[in-house]
Amino acid sequence: MATIQDEIPGLVIQTVRHPEIRTATATIQQQFEEFHRLNPWVLKALESLTADYLARGARRVGIGMLFEVLRWRYTTATEGDEFRLNNNFRSRYVRLIVERHPQWQSAFEVRSLRTD
Repeated sequence: MATIQDEIPGLVIQTVRHPEIRTATATIQQQFEEFHRLNPWVLKALESLTADYLARGARRVGIGMLFEVLRWRYTTATEGDEFRLNNNFRSRYVRLIVERHPQWQSAFEVRSLRTD
């Protein structure tokens, strides 16, 4: 597994591992839990991006923006290796971030889940 240290403090990019879970029968939550189990660095990377952005004076941050920045950083760090980060996981990641960093709750808009 390749590991690349980015210039943003704490942002470490690793090769993504894709689960072998059947998406046709698994819920979004099950898919997310398996992806997160295989790629705990993604949460840490999102936390590093959030911390850096808020430290620069931002008061609000969107998980969508963080996803796109992480995709871009991954692609440039791995010389074009495809980083498939499911947009369905956005709501799960923002909940984990806020759970781990309650002081950031006001920075994110968290909507109700439409599915489990």
